[in-house]
Amino acid sequence: MINLPVLVLNQSYEPFNICRVRRAVVLLYQNKAEMLENGSGFIHSANFEFPVPSVIRLAFMIKRPRRYERKLTRLEIFRRDHYTCQYCSKETQQLTLDHVIPRYQDGQHTWENVVSACVACNRRKAGRTPQEAGMRLIRQPSRPHGNGLFYIPAHYPHIRGEWQKYLPG
Repeated sequence: MINLPVLVLNQSYEPFNICRVRRAVVLLYQNKAEMLENGSGFIHSANFEFPVPSVIRLAFMIKRPRRYERKLTRLEIFRRDHYTCQYCSKETQQLTLDHVIPRYQDGQHTWENVVSACVACNRRKAGRTPQEAGMRLIRQPSRPHGNGLFYIPAHYPHIRGEWQKYLPG
């Protein structure tokens, strides 16, 4: 229960971060945040009973530069490609990353050169370009769409219902 995700809002009610219940309870206890949405249940200590928060708002404004690009990570590539092999269109959780133009041929590790591939297709391609291997990409890789605002990371596939009214779009 202490590892459930909690949406953290800045003082201006903008989504700021996602933390765990444990961190959120500490912020609430130190009066650095207020609870806006109650989660499910309570956390008990020797002397106190804390409600499990689902959404908290910081008591002070934190200014930070906006990141206008998403990080290039395995999970973000898989999410962009909908957990589908970009060569055979097989949907699976057993995916690997494939560089369309191999790195030893000066292929870059960029959004436009990395795709999801199943193990069989990655072995079949074997360090060659798709043309050399006689394979075709289902979809050309590109940067994910986004305007730099808050987004839910790939490892949170299902957002909680009470978060909806605080998230943009």
